[in-house]
Amino acid sequence: MEKYDSIKLIFLKELCEYMESIREHMDQINSPHSSFIAAASWLISPNTPLLAGGALFIQDGVIKTIGLREDLKRDHNVPVIDHPGCAILPGFVNVHTHLELTHYPAWRLRNHVEYHPRRFVDWIIQLIKVKRGLTIDDMKSSAREGIRMCLESGTTAVGEIVTTKMLGDLYRSSQLSGRQYFELFGHDQSRFRTALTQAVEAAQAVPKSAFTGGLSPHAPYTIADEHLPLISAAARNTGLPLAIHLSESAAETAYVFDSSGQLADELFPFVGWERYLVPPRRCSSTELLDRAGLLTPNTLAIHCVHVTRADAEILKKRGVSVALCPRSNERLDVGRAPLALLRKLGIPMALGTDSLASDDSLSLWDELRFALNAFPGELSPEDVLHMATLGGAAALGINMGHGSLEPGKHANFQIVGNVGDHAESGKLLEQIAFEGVVQDVFVLGQPYVGDYNRGNPETVFRQRRILQSH
Repeated sequence: MEKYDSIKLIFLKELCEYMESIREHMDQINSPHSSFIAAASWLISPNTPLLAGGALFIQDGVIKTIGLREDLKRDHNVPVIDHPGCAILPGFVNVHTHLELTHYPAWRLRNHVEYHPRRFVDWIIQLIKVKRGLTIDDMKSSAREGIRMCLESGTTAVGEIVTTKMLGDLYRSSQLSGRQYFELFGHDQSRFRTALTQAVEAAQAVPKSAFTGGLSPHAPYTIADEHLPLISAAARNTGLPLAIHLSESAAETAYVFDSSGQLADELFPFVGWERYLVPPRRCSSTELLDRAGLLTPNTLAIHCVHVTRADAEILKKRGVSVALCPRSNERLDVGRAPLALLRKLGIPMALGTDSLASDDSLSLWDELRFALNAFPGELSPEDVLHMATLGGAAALGINMGHGSLEPGKHANFQIVGNVGDHAESGKLLEQIAFEGVVQDVFVLGQPYVGDYNRGNPETVFRQRRILQSH
């Protein structure tokens, strides 16, 4: 018994010393002005060759140097965080989110509107019903949860649709970054002019640190035609980019073309917009927005499920980027974007998860895996990883600091495990795309530890990889 107690005491002493060493190393790395090396079996970044045994030298939240682990360790006397059997990838860029709707599934139950919509317009009406019962505190709590979900799944930047400026500070105080698009909708002329002024002011007031501002005219059916040139002028005069839901459903196509269909017959009466119905336009949503000057290289067109070849040619000519949200499209049964056409024309594309009102998770890993299965033979693992990183950053206009692992860019990256033994057979990217597991996330060089992970033994276990360089 005494021998057992002695062994137990020795073990506890060594464990305490070990945990203290971890704490010291973590304190060193978490220092606001820390420098360290992050190393893994593979370094993967868009448009660059895969680097076996690659590493990043991080200083003050910025990537300073990229190279082989041993070379960087020789050149820099700083701590090393080793991730054997893993890959380092850039933090993902989710170009289309509504994080304030993260608690939507629970709100449906609370408001007794838990029925499952059968059509796109039914879903919109349900969404309106649910949102009518929300408070600003509800939305803040929901957005906060969405932020956590993004970061824990490897997303470090988003293109977020913001419905009220009261949520702006919440995003900016988080570890997320990206672009905040302030939403616009409405048909009443006087109210819309006021809303536009307020949205422009809110977007311009976004501090240029983590987030930048933009405008989001919701969709062609929620904004009066005469308001579209006003938005175009505001964007042009201020340099604010735009994000617009475009050709998401067949119902939108019918409404824009001849003011008919489910939107005109059901949504407009539901919200009291009957008097705003206009004569048939005999054009597509893309043509309508193009006439108003809303399609530019600073425009992100979201969904584009029902664009025609003529529409796609306009998008290409205007330099528009497209945000694909395939899981949301599947969930709402609106169809699938004409990926082959968009790729053939060379239109830049990125990935978004949309919201938990129309999707099952906020993970871009889930989104890119669904995309690979939904478009077999049309997308490769390299394609979707590019769309989730540098392609997404370019679509949001934040690629100078995000989307790839390059010197001078923000040290936003994720550690992905379960990379397998496929590297030599050229299957590494496929293995990562389908089977990779996010193990750690770093934002501006700081390890992210979510509220649900604080004190989690698995988090402490992962931190055992910290090694002191010599």
